[in-house]
Amino acid sequence: MAKIADAVEHALAARATAGSPGGTTGRTLASGEGWTVADVICCAGPDDRSFEERHHTFAIAIVLAGTFQYRSTPGRELLTPGSLMLGTAGWCFECGHEHGAGDRCVSFSYTPAHFERLAFDAGVRGRAGFGCVRLPPLRALAPFVARAGAGALGTSDIAWAELGIELAARTLQIAKGLPRAGGCVPPGAVARVTRTVRLIERHPEAPFTLAALAHAARLSPYHFLRTFQQVAGTTPHQYLLRTRLRAAAARIASGNQSILDAAFDAGFGDISNFNRTFRAEFGVSPRRFRREIRNPE
Repeated sequence: MAKIADAVEHALAARATAGSPGGTTGRTLASGEGWTVADVICCAGPDDRSFEERHHTFAIAIVLAGTFQYRSTPGRELLTPGSLMLGTAGWCFECGHEHGAGDRCVSFSYTPAHFERLAFDAGVRGRAGFGCVRLPPLRALAPFVARAGAGALGTSDIAWAELGIELAARTLQIAKGLPRAGGCVPPGAVARVTRTVRLIERHPEAPFTLAALAHAARLSPYHFLRTFQQVAGTTPHQYLLRTRLRAAAARIASGNQSILDAAFDAGFGDISNFNRTFRAEFGVSPRRFRREIRNPE
């Protein structure tokens, strides 16, 4: 997690030194017929103006670090680490950083013809595309986030073509089952949740309680719980747990720590509970996860 976020901090520092406006830089990780995947780092902040753009391909971006606001045809959402940004070819969109600077994503792009074939093969009928602009951090998506993060860091030789197909199919299946975006979240609520999300991201190992996070957001626990779930798409407890699991998974994938140390450094105090939780999230034990992520067949 720290290494993933370090690249964002370096980009922000370089921008501040140069006095240049915020922007994005992309590094192509792999490509094939009809698809491309890139490691994208953005150093935009609250003082940078957002511009309306258009998706020319279908896009699924896995957020690895930072936060940003994403507005597109179906609605507007806050994107946080572990969530997926969804883009349908032809949609207009804007990305903004009103409440925090910088983010990093692994972004998959699919040509319309390739994506429509993937959707058909995955059993998703009707017009290919998304009815929502984001998927929140979900257990079903955790393995994809972990593998993409390991691939961006270079700690694993990822089969990007396979990952892109699996990700598109699973994302479409989940997104088709969600209600269309609706309603409007007050900007103040987004700012409060962004503050706590970035606090958790910086210190996932800290012993956060609902009361402590609510205090940081300057809300009562009752209103904080409701606001966080509305904006982030998950409860504070679920978000904190998945942030710790991603941090542990990144440490395990790097191979530089024992599994016990990785668990404790990520904020887990009981190794047996960690093993159960990790298996429930990623579908395999920590030991097998390390073996599969570092030596894919």
